[in-house]
Amino acid sequence: MKVLIDNGHGENTPGKCSPDKQLMEWAYTREIADMVAMGLRRLGVDVDRIVRENIDVSLSERCRRANEIYKETGKKAILVSIHCNAAGSGAAWMGAKGWSVFVSNNASENSKRLATCLGNAASSQGVAIRRQTPNLMYWAQNLAMCRDTNCPAVLTENFFQDNKEDVEYLLSSVGKKTVAQIHIDGIMEYLKSGTS
Repeated sequence: MKVLIDNGHGENTPGKCSPDKQLMEWAYTREIADMVAMGLRRLGVDVDRIVRENIDVSLSERCRRANEIYKETGKKAILVSIHCNAAGSGAAWMGAKGWSVFVSNNASENSKRLATCLGNAASSQGVAIRRQTPNLMYWAQNLAMCRDTNCPAVLTENFFQDNKEDVEYLLSSVGKKTVAQIHIDGIMEYLKSGTS
């Protein structure tokens, strides 16, 4: 099984940062993506970063890349897209906080299972999890990275880049390690469950 890692936005995408510009989503998510890929490789997992560019790559191109790899692997791949959430435009600090994972409205059972595994991993790390409904670990929304990919796919929103407390946590070494570990543990839980 190949694990495809996608990261949020690019250095040329406006507004994707903390109000004080300390956290830039494009740089942060690439750092986390690298940490996740390295951690999974240490565990013997086949990993591919589908966006290596620093500039923004269109959603349609990201999905095309993921679908091509999924086809090449004989439908043996999953996708995790890593982002930071925002409650506003990035101009002011906001009150929303916490970690969440999303699937598409047309999500497969395997996508939902992958999201649940990531939610379980976040819960094990003791982080505040935002939920759409109390009985589910994930949110369902019309997100292109999950909707337009053929493989099981989820999108994580790793805390809020416009919440001061969340940003301090995200930028700390403990925060970075925890965010990476949530992804590593959640993906490994899914892979060990034997689903495809």
